[in-house]
Amino acid sequence: MTTIVLVHGAFADSSSWNGVVERLTAEGHSVLAAANPLRGLDSDAAYIASVLDTVDGPCVLAGHSYGGSVITVAAQGKSQVTALVYIAAFIPDIGESALELTDKFPGSTLAPTTRPADYPLPDGGTGTELYIRPDEFPAQFAADVLVGTARLMAATQRPVALTALQQPATAAAWRTIPAYALLTTDDKNIPIEAQRFMAERAGADSVETTASHAVSVSRPNEVAELIGRAARR
Repeated sequence: MTTIVLVHGAFADSSSWNGVVERLTAEGHSVLAAANPLRGLDSDAAYIASVLDTVDGPCVLAGHSYGGSVITVAAQGKSQVTALVYIAAFIPDIGESALELTDKFPGSTLAPTTRPADYPLPDGGTGTELYIRPDEFPAQFAADVLVGTARLMAATQRPVALTALQQPATAAAWRTIPAYALLTTDDKNIPIEAQRFMAERAGADSVETTASHAVSVSRPNEVAELIGRAARR
């Protein structure tokens, strides 16, 4: 049986996949929603790669947002990964960072809605992490999600280390693994033109939907349908 491994992105946690998990498991799929550390692309990818090592048999790896960068690196050299599915996600090439790809095309309004905070590093230094300000989270991240749900998402969001968004990808697994992409036309985090550029470059089997960045919450059926299609190939 193919196992589906889901990787969330910045400003979210694994619960953002709940609706998708419900639908995939109802179809008989084995699903694991991994916790993405959001501390650095290299270390996050290494962690997700270690999660893949615990999975028996083939697996499909799906990433949302920054999670797309993570799966692009984590899947390199993992022969059990049969497909990569990008959900409103970054699809970097080697040497590209999430911030670089965001700025490649106009349209993102994320930066003005974020606030920085310091956090301690293991070596005794200090790093910078980013949150979306709670009052701006619904409109910026989840405009098509019920307001009450969007406010809960704002309160439970996981901050991302700035270095994670700045760190360039060291691998591009989509060059050897079939890719699928769900593109969100009303996305205020990753401009739709950036999503189209990355998906076309990766040769991804792509579909577009009128949705916000939080498409796994607002359109779980569409997300599950694409992931299920990748799992059945």
